[in-house]
Amino acid sequence: MELVGSTLTATFAHPRPTPSNFLPAISTMASSYKNRFPHYALTHSLSLPWRPSTYYKVAAITPTLAPFSKSSQGLTPSHALPFVSNRTALFTRYTPDDWYRATLTNYKESEASRHNAERLRVDTSRLIQEKDQQIRKTQNESTKNLGERVNDIVFWKSEINHEIDGMIGETNALTDMKKRVERALVETEGQLQVAQECLLHREKRMGIDLVHDDVEKQLMTEVDVIHSCQERMRRHLDKAIAQLASNRAAQHELEKDLSDKQTAHRIDDKCHHLRNTSDGIGYYRGVERVDATISVPDSWAKFTDDNILRSQSERAASAKLRDDIETMLVVTANEMWNQFNKANVAFTNRISETADAKNKIQTYLAKPLQEFLETEMSIEAFRKAVRSKSSPLKVAQTRLDERTRSPNIDLCRGLSPVRLGLVNEVYEIDDTIQGLQQRLREAEDTLQALVHTKANLEHDLAIKANSLFIDQEKCMGMRKTFPNTLRLVGYT
Repeated sequence: MELVGSTLTATFAHPRPTPSNFLPAISTMASSYKNRFPHYALTHSLSLPWRPSTYYKVAAITPTLAPFSKSSQGLTPSHALPFVSNRTALFTRYTPDDWYRATLTNYKESEASRHNAERLRVDTSRLIQEKDQQIRKTQNESTKNLGERVNDIVFWKSEINHEIDGMIGETNALTDMKKRVERALVETEGQLQVAQECLLHREKRMGIDLVHDDVEKQLMTEVDVIHSCQERMRRHLDKAIAQLASNRAAQHELEKDLSDKQTAHRIDDKCHHLRNTSDGIGYYRGVERVDATISVPDSWAKFTDDNILRSQSERAASAKLRDDIETMLVVTANEMWNQFNKANVAFTNRISETADAKNKIQTYLAKPLQEFLETEMSIEAFRKAVRSKSSPLKVAQTRLDERTRSPNIDLCRGLSPVRLGLVNEVYEIDDTIQGLQQRLREAEDTLQALVHTKANLEHDLAIKANSLFIDQEKCMGMRKTFPNTLRLVGYT
C-alpha cells in the first residue's frame, strides 16, 4: 500500500519504456560521481550548452493512469470528485510484489544509467585523448613536411645562388671578351687605313715605275686579309651580343625563381614555426576547399632544375664562344701580322731595287755628261776647222776667177798645170769642208742624242727618286706605326 498522493503510483501504474540510447548530459550527474573515479579525470571540461529535455520530461511525468485520478476521469481540478476519506471505499491498486518489483526496476535502471554514463565518460575521455594524440601527430607530420619543404627550398636557393654567381662571372668574362673584340676591330681600322693610303700614295708614281709590282700585290692582299679578319670579328661580335642576351635571359629566370623561392621560404618558414600558442592564428572558413596550386613537387623541382640546366647550357655555350673568340683573335692577329711583314719585305726589296736603279742611273748620267762636253769640244773644233778652210778656198777660187780674165792667147785652157792645180785645190778644199761639215752634223746629232739620253736619264732618275720617296718615306714611314700583337688581340 502507498500513501495517498504519492507520485510512485503513476510509476507503478505505467512502467517506463525501454531506456533509449540517448543519455543525459554528464554535467548533470557530475555531483553524484565526484571523485569516485579519480584515475579517469578528464583533461577538458565536458559541460555542454544543452540539456536533454527528454530525460527530464520522462522523469516529471504526472501519473495519469490511477483509477481515481482526476485527470483519468477527464475532470479538471475545479470539477474533481471530492476526496473520500473512508479507506473501505478504496480498492487495492498493487500488490507488495508489484511494489518491490517496481523498486527493483528503478534500482536496475538507475544502475544501468550510471554504468552507461560512466562508460560514456570513459569512452569520451579516451576518444578525446586519441583525437588529441592524432591531431598532435598530424600536426607534427605537417610541421615535419613543412620543415622538409623549407630544407628543399633552401637547397634550391643555394643551387640557384651558386648558378647565378657562375652566370654573373661568365657574363662579365664574355663582356670583357666582347670589349676586346671591339678594341681589336678598331685597331684593324688603323691598319686598313695605312694599307689603303699606301696604295693611294703608290698611285702617284710616275712613268715606268707605275707598275703592278709585288708591293702592290702584297698591299692588296693585306687589304683583303684585313677585311676578312674584320668580317670574322664582326660575326663573333654579333654572336657575343646574342649570347650575352641569352645569358641575361637565363639569369633573369634564375633571379625570378630565386625571388619566388625567397618568398616561399619566408612563408613556409613562418608556417613551420607556427604553434598552437602562436599569435596571428585564426579561423579561415573554407580555405581547405581552395586549391590555388599550379604545380606538384615533381614539376616544382623540375622547373628549377630546368632553369639551372638552361643556365648551365648557356654558360657552357658562352665559355665555348669565349674560347672561339680568343682563338679567332690570335689567328686574325697572326694573319694580319704575317701579311704586314710580307708587305714590308716587298717594300724593302722594292726600295732596294729602286735605290740600285737610281744609283746606276746616276752612274750612267755621269758618263753622258763627260761625253757631252767632249762632243761639244769636237763640234767647236769642226766649226773652227771649217772656218779655217774658207780662206784657202777663197784664195784658190779667186785665183781661178782672176785667170779667167787673161787676154786672148794667154787664156790658156786644157791641161795647164796651173789651172789643174787650182781646180784640184778648190775641189780638195771643198771636199775637206764638206767632210768637216758632215762630221760636224754627226757630232751635233750625237750631241742631241747625248742631250736626249741625259734628259731621259735625268727623268728616270726623278722617277726613281719619286718612287723611292713614296715607298721609303711615305709608305714605310706610316707602316712603322703598325700596332703590336697585343693590341691586335684586343688588349690595351
